[in-house]
Amino acid sequence: MRQIRALRIAAVAAGIALMATGCGATGKSSTDGASSGAPAGPLTGLQIMVPNTAGGGYDTTARVAAKVLEDEKIATNPEVFNLAGAGGTVGLARIVNEKGNGDLTMLMGLGVVGASYTNKSESKLTATTPLARLIEEPGAIMVNKDSPYKTIDDLVRAWKADPGSISVGGGSSPGGPDHLLPMQLAGALGIDATKVNFVSYDGGGDLLPAILGNKVGFAASGAGEYLKQIESGAVRVLATSGEKRLDGVDAPTLKESNIDLVFTNWRGIVAPPGITDADKAKLIAALEKMHGTAAWKEALKTNSWSDAFITGAEFETFLTEQDKRVADVLTKLGLA
Repeated sequence: MRQIRALRIAAVAAGIALMATGCGATGKSSTDGASSGAPAGPLTGLQIMVPNTAGGGYDTTARVAAKVLEDEKIATNPEVFNLAGAGGTVGLARIVNEKGNGDLTMLMGLGVVGASYTNKSESKLTATTPLARLIEEPGAIMVNKDSPYKTIDDLVRAWKADPGSISVGGGSSPGGPDHLLPMQLAGALGIDATKVNFVSYDGGGDLLPAILGNKVGFAASGAGEYLKQIESGAVRVLATSGEKRLDGVDAPTLKESNIDLVFTNWRGIVAPPGITDADKAKLIAALEKMHGTAAWKEALKTNSWSDAFITGAEFETFLTEQDKRVADVLTKLGLA
């Protein structure tokens, strides 16, 4: 079910860097010893929970990972299932409450970090067992093919003239990447973000019909979730938020458009608390093996994802830092 909330908040988030520390591919894993040995054979019984609706970025990433794991015989019949609700915190509560379950994992990212605070969740990602950060991707400013905004300059002019008249759709809760991107964009443009009308959808799968149905003035989300619609021309990308242009997407970066903003999102995978060292080692080793395959490298290219692979203790440190930064921002916004 779609959960929509209109929010008017201050742009305190502008200038707060919530991008992955040390952006870009590391291609390296932690040396904490958890992944010192490879599984004796393919993993069996592996489940990957997606904490929002089908068709969104988490869902796509999970299903691509599961396919590579199975095709490369790293895991046997891995199961991907969706448990949506409250910006991902229903799934978060499930993973935290499955203490010791070495077969269950959850695909997650910056959006779940923010939702854990804005939804007042008792469960936090810092209570899970971090396995690996997989990817990062820039955001995209997108409109319907029939939108009057043909370029990012067209949109900026209209948005500055009357910010509240243009609704901004995002596939994450307040504090998530699709929310932070337009708020930081407003700050970079000198727009009073108390006048910005942000509409929250529960994942990219729910946001897409809103874009196609012209229910939002523009959308802010990861382009990788909408590549088919972008290629068909149903969705037009006005600009992307990374350092470089996205391959296969004919749109300038915000920086190229004289807007001083770079923003990236990230996704990773965690397990329940209290799993055994052996189970943790098997899971991390499987993900390391997946990361090294040609199939995964091709998936990165196909989906316009950037390699951001880190595991174990390094990912745990990163996740703790992200949790603190998001909590600080949302506290200043009065949302946590």
